[in-house]
Amino acid sequence: MFLIDTSRDGKPVYDPIVNQSLDNYLINDLKLPGHGLMVYINEPSVIVGVNQNVFAEVNVPYLREHNIALVRRTSGGGAVYHDMGNLVFENIVVGDTDDDAQWGNYHVFAQPILDALHELGATDAVLRGNSDLVVNDHKFTGMTMVKSGDAYAAGGTLMYDMDLQAASQALHPVETRINGKWVKSNRSNIENIKGHLAPEYQQLTSEEFKTQLLLKLFHAERLEDIETYHLNDHDWQIIDERLAEQYRTVDWNFGANPGFNRYRVKHFDAGSVALNLMVEGQQITKAAAYGDLLDDKQTRRLEGQLTNVALDKSELQKRLSKRWLRKVLSDTEIDALVNELLIEKQ
Repeated sequence: MFLIDTSRDGKPVYDPIVNQSLDNYLINDLKLPGHGLMVYINEPSVIVGVNQNVFAEVNVPYLREHNIALVRRTSGGGAVYHDMGNLVFENIVVGDTDDDAQWGNYHVFAQPILDALHELGATDAVLRGNSDLVVNDHKFTGMTMVKSGDAYAAGGTLMYDMDLQAASQALHPVETRINGKWVKSNRSNIENIKGHLAPEYQQLTSEEFKTQLLLKLFHAERLEDIETYHLNDHDWQIIDERLAEQYRTVDWNFGANPGFNRYRVKHFDAGSVALNLMVEGQQITKAAAYGDLLDDKQTRRLEGQLTNVALDKSELQKRLSKRWLRKVLSDTEIDALVNELLIEKQ
């Protein structure tokens, strides 16, 4: 693994619109072979997933009143709040690697972060479910992935000293059912990792904490000892072009309708399933699924079962009564999910 330095002209970049566009450039344009890692900090901002409705997720007036940026990323997942007390880490993987990096396997990317945090004193930090890192049963990191050909980005947030009150104000609570567009977020209790670190690491600035995290991740004494690719003037020229074409536009950050018109979420004892659907007449023609109940493979299989299927109880039950799904949900829970899908209005 090598480090990708995202500073510009020797200075760190805190602009969230710039930072959120970097993974797209790295996996689609630059494509450095192997396993790279970048870590950056954003100014106050709310980052939403590619399929989400901003106005159903975010307190837009609060963002405008407090000069908080609204940024849409190219990957899925829910809405999250960032500020100068929050780190973002992204693994950039292109082609084959000499380590255990694997698309869809969050564990291989979460474990090095956990190991580094354990060295820094947060020995109670653990992986919960597929992609959440937690302390005291509260999430301090959520992860997501985006793929392009033989390259992908896998990363997440790391709440060190984030303003939790501002995060609460900026993000709206979830409703369980709406007719409209987009995917809504799963809300989780959140907590900063700072108070769980050893005392000598609790007084660090976010930049200082970032340095200590990188040293632990790369088992190095100095940043200069880490193999590093530095983004150069040519890289930044292309990044600037992408920003002007897409990522700085209002249509991308507030709009970019992905073609869904119905949202459903169902909570079960073992976790939640959220579904974004395109319904035409009495037919589901397109489905996108997420949530914390199913792994990545199961999520893709569920999307396949719900694509091009009639909104008919017997047909839906047939599609969902698969052995792999019945290992996760009981027959009663599958029936409840079918009934949720058949509700036309709130």
